[in-house]
Formats: sequence, structure tokens, C-alpha cells
Amino acid sequence: MKHLILSTLVVSSALLANTEVDTLSEAFSEGKASGNIKYYYIQTDKDKSYTNGKNTSGYANTVGGQLHFDSASLYGFRTGVSFMTTNPFLLGSSVDASIIGRDNGVRIEGSPSGAVARKGFSVLGEAYLAYDYKNAGVYIGRKVIHTPLVNAKTVRLLPSAVEGASAHYDLAKKTNVTLSYYTGFKQRTSNVFTNIVKHALGNQTKTITGSDSGSLEILSFTHKADAYSLKAYDYYSKNFLNSIYLDGSYKLNLSDAKVAFSGQYINQKSIGNADTYFGNNPTIAGGKISVNAVGLKAVASMKSSKFVLAYSKVLKENNKHDSLVLAWDGTPLFTNMITSNDLFSSNYGKSLGSDSIYIGGSQGIKLAYNQKYDSFGLNGFSTTLSYLNTSNSRFNKDQNDYNIVLQYKTPKAFVLQLKGIWAQNNTGASADGTISQLKLLSQYRVIANYKF
Repeated sequence: MKHLILSTLVVSSALLANTEVDTLSEAFSEGKASGNIKYYYIQTDKDKSYTNGKNTSGYANTVGGQLHFDSASLYGFRTGVSFMTTNPFLLGSSVDASIIGRDNGVRIEGSPSGAVARKGFSVLGEAYLAYDYKNAGVYIGRKVIHTPLVNAKTVRLLPSAVEGASAHYDLAKKTNVTLSYYTGFKQRTSNVFTNIVKHALGNQTKTITGSDSGSLEILSFTHKADAYSLKAYDYYSKNFLNSIYLDGSYKLNLSDAKVAFSGQYINQKSIGNADTYFGNNPTIAGGKISVNAVGLKAVASMKSSKFVLAYSKVLKENNKHDSLVLAWDGTPLFTNMITSNDLFSSNYGKSLGSDSIYIGGSQGIKLAYNQKYDSFGLNGFSTTLSYLNTSNSRFNKDQNDYNIVLQYKTPKAFVLQLKGIWAQNNTGASADGTISQLKLLSQYRVIANYKF
């Protein structure tokens, strides 16, 4: 808690301008400080028949957040840092470590649910130097990023972050080309930046790729116009994996409503040493990685209401690893839910596992309804109801997810969320494709977030 108190004092004395300056001292004195303080409670219950009658209830309380500082620009140069912390309290004997140190526990062999996973931490999650010139810019260091397959995953307490370098060029105001090179990754429940490939494959990294480390290069193209947008990403990791992500959307403004239609396509293939290894050892991952997935989405917004219909399909390929590999907190499918989101495949060494809609052969249909109550005099209040059906010929029964979110949001700084999550026949696939199903998973969350 002392870190939070210190952070708040620093923020209260910081200036909030962010401009081009002439001296080094002005670059810091004219910098911008911001951050958030978040309280998070989570409780997860699993059907006891799955564990021979043993108690499966786990919960956690934690208070944490972030403190950011971005300097002003000096001759095009600027720097930024982000301090992140989580401080659990009032823990019971059975802990849900997914908002504390779960990745720390998994990363240290033999203690996935031990003291390491229960322990809070602090970390310098961002620390970078950037240079901007006209329509171009570069940065080097640690950074929180948001892309379809490498994402900050901000639905939990702290974001994930990467370490490396990136360069971008803006073609006019609506088109961007970015080339990035990353060697490190910090998962949201860890204070350690590990090699980005080793984080994905864990202790099998050298066996699979021929080296104990590696890198990830990302080439992206994005274009956003008034009525439509396009995205294209290529994620390349030598001797491991190549992933292509494409999506596009088109918007229509009707008399009483706004309607948007979107489509997406994902292709993943193992390459180099990994492709050879998986081909010669199919029991490790079910075969060579070969994934094709598509998604469609329609969104209709009318005054204070929003309706979402989404569809996804991960194509089935026999004798192949046909489930999506999401090693770095990406949850890209339009049908993604709070529960069905491959949350733990981004833990250390777990990338070849998968769940629900991301398993090869899965078809997902999602319905969602969001209602704001400002017109009824309840300013800031809203509810979101979501339902997902996931079917797959490999499942004994369909998975059905039900989510409800009650939210109160002030115009600027504060958000309170109450979340209820129920998943029937919650389904997971191991690296080799073996399917397991849990009869019922229930989860409850209370999240209070204040931004400054």
C-alpha cells in the first residue's frame, strides 16, 4: 500500500501539460502524469462433481493500479514510464490468483498455487524512449500495446507489456504502417519480463525451436475512414509460428440507428524447427500448427441501446494442431466472452492449450445487449447481458456462457462494475487436443476503478 500512497503524492504535484519544450528540465517539469487505482474482488466456484466433492471455491481481494509519467517532447524526443502494483489482502486458504501472481506461480516450477502465486508485486511495466518526426516515429524499451494477438488484456488488474522496439509511419491521417521487434513479454500476473518465445513455450522452448530464446516481429497496416476500417497484421516468430490477422468493418447511419458490420480471418502455421518438431512428434501438440478461423459481427445502436450478434468458426483439421495459439494475451474472436477467452493460455509455457471458441472445430454464436439508463434519470448506470453458445463435434455437450455486467460510471474518473459469470460445460483442450469439460463454472467480480 505504501507504493500507492507514494504514487498519489507524486501525481498530485505533477503538471498536466504535454508540449514541445526547449530544455531538458522543461521536458520533465512540463510532462504529464496520470494513472489509476483499482480495487478488484473475484470469486470462482467449480462444480464439486468435477473434483470428487472437494471444495473448489477460491477468491481474492486486491488493491493496485498504475502511475504513468510521459515527458514533454524535446527536439522530437520523449520518454515514458509506468509503475504497476498489486497488493492482495484478506486472502483465504483457497485463492483465485488470476488477479495477483498466477503467472509468477506457473513460471516457477512446482508452485502454481503456492506462495509465489498469492504474493503481490510491483514492477516498472513501461520504460521507453521515443522519437517523433513529422509522420514517423520510433520507440525502444518496455511498452503496453494493443493488437489482436498481442494485447494488454486490461480486463484484469494490470496490463501485459512487451519489451523491444517499434517504428511507425502515418500515410495521411487515417493510414498507419508499423514494424515492431519484441524480445520480452510480461504477463499481467507477473513482474518479470521473460523472453517472448520462452514465455509461450516454457521449458520446451529449446527442444521445439532449437534455441532457448527468440523474437516476435509484427508488421501491421491499419486504415480508418469515416464509414469503414481495415486492419492487417503479420506476426512472425522464427522457428516457431507465423500468424496473419485480417479484419474490416463498415458503418451505416440510418434515421434512428447506427449499424456496423465486421468480418475477420485468422491464419496460423508453425514454421521452421517448430514445424519439423511437431510433425515428427504429433503427440506433443497434436501435429503441426495449422489454424484457420473466421468471424462475423453485426452491431446496432439505437439511442441508449446496443445489440450485438457475432459468429465465429475455427476450422477443424485432422492430424493437425488446429486450435488458436494465443501466447500473449490476445483474445481476437468477435465471439469472445468474459469467461471464454483463453485467459490462461497466455501463462508461462501454456500457449498450446486452448478453450471453448478457440478450439479447432468450434463454432460460436454470441448475443449481447447493452442498455444505458441516462434517459430514465439514472445517469451513468448501464447493464450488459451476453450469451454464447459454443458447439463442437469433439465436445460431449455444448458450452453455454451467460454473463451479466452492472455498471456505474461517472463522466470522467470513476467506474464500478458488478459481474456475474456462469459457464455450463466449460471446455478446455490440452496441447495435444485432449478435451475436458467442467459441468459448471461460476464467477463473481466486483471492480472499482478510479482514474486520475
